[in-house]
Amino acid sequence: MTDLNQPAYRWVVVIASALILAVSMGAIVNGITAFVVPMQEAFGWQRGTVSLINFSGIIGLAFGGMVMGRVADKRGVRPVVLFGAVMLGLTYILASFMHEPWQFYALFVFGGFFGAGAIFAPVMAAVGGWFRLGAGLAIGIASAGQALGQGGVPFGSTFLISGFGLSGAFMATGIIMLVVLVPLALLLRPAPAQTATAAAQTAMDEQDLPPVKTLIAWMSPAVVLCCTCMSVPLMHLVPLLQDKGLAPERASSVIFVMLMAGILGRIAFGKLADIIGSLRAYMTATAWMTVMVAGFLIVDTLPTIYLYAVIYGFGYAGVMTGILVSVRMLTRAEHRAGATGTITLFGWFGHAIGGTFGGVLFDLTGAYTATYLIAAAAGVVNLLIISTFYRRMNGPSAPLLATAS
Repeated sequence: MTDLNQPAYRWVVVIASALILAVSMGAIVNGITAFVVPMQEAFGWQRGTVSLINFSGIIGLAFGGMVMGRVADKRGVRPVVLFGAVMLGLTYILASFMHEPWQFYALFVFGGFFGAGAIFAPVMAAVGGWFRLGAGLAIGIASAGQALGQGGVPFGSTFLISGFGLSGAFMATGIIMLVVLVPLALLLRPAPAQTATAAAQTAMDEQDLPPVKTLIAWMSPAVVLCCTCMSVPLMHLVPLLQDKGLAPERASSVIFVMLMAGILGRIAFGKLADIIGSLRAYMTATAWMTVMVAGFLIVDTLPTIYLYAVIYGFGYAGVMTGILVSVRMLTRAEHRAGATGTITLFGWFGHAIGGTFGGVLFDLTGAYTATYLIAAAAGVVNLLIISTFYRRMNGPSAPLLATAS
C-alpha cells in the first residue's frame, strides 16, 4: 500500500533527524566511554566514579525527555530542539573547565535534561508525524543516526583526547555540537495537515488503539530491563577490551564497527516492523541481544571480536527501533511526543543502571563477568514481560499485530 500524497520533504526531516540524533545521543548516551580510562589515569578516580557522569547525563535525559516531549506536543518541535542543541553544546564546553566529580554530575544532569531531553522524544515524534505509511522504515533510518553517533562520537573522542587532552576534547565536542546541531534543527518543520480522506482513515486506524496509560504501564518495565542489558557493552566494551590487552584506539574501533553494523540493523528492523508488526520486531531484536551479550566475555582474538561485534550490533540495534515504532503505532498523534518521552524515560534509566553497575561491579570484583551475566538476565526478564503483554493484547481487536504501513 502506498500514498502518493505524502510530501517529499518528509525525507529531509528524516535525514536531519538522523544527524541530530547522531551528534546529540552519541555525546550524552555513551560519549563518556572514551573518557573512562583517561579520566581514571588523570584524576585517579575509579571507573564507577567516572561512570556516574554517564549515569547523570542519562538520568537528566530521561526526565527531560518526559517533560520536553510534552512541551513539544504543545509548542512544536523546532523551537524545543533548537533550545536543546544550544544547551547540549554548552554542557560540553563547560565540562572542559570541571575538575571534581560532583561538578561533572551536576553539569551532565543539566545537559541531559535541557539538552538531550529536548531533542530525542520531540525529534522521534516529528519523524513519525510525517509518515502515515511506512513509519517503521522512517523511524529506523532516523534512529540509525543514534547508532552512528554512539559509535562515532566515542571513536572520534579518542582522537580528540589524544590530540587536545581531556579539557580540549570536551571543548572541541561542545563547539562541534553547536556548529552542527543548530542548522539541522532549523530544517525541522511540523507535518502538514492531512487531507479529509487521510484524516478519516487515521481516525479509523486509531479507534482500536490501547489507552496510552496501558501501553506505558506494560512497556516501561520491559524497556528499563532491555536498556539495562543494552547499555553494558555500550559503556563497558571499550574498557573490557582494553583489559584484554587492546590499545585504546583499537578497542574504540571495535565499538565503532559494532555500531556501524547497528545502523543497518536499525533500518532493517524498522522495515521488519512494517512487515510483521512493531512488537514482534521488538521481541526479535531483544532476544538477539539477550542471547549474545555475555559472549563478549569469551571472544579473545581480534578478528573474532570484530566479527562478533558486527553480528551483535546488527541485532541489538533493532531494540530501540522496535520501541520507537511501537510507540508510534500504538499512540495517537496528540500524545506521541509525551508518550515517547515517558517510555524512553525508563529506557534511559535502564541505560544509566547498566552503565553504572558495570563500573561498580568491576571495582568490587576486578572483572566484568558479573556485569555481563546480569545484563543477560535483565534481557530475559524483559522478554517475559513484553511477550506477556503481546499475548494479552493478541486478539481480533488487538492493534499490536498491525504493521506500520
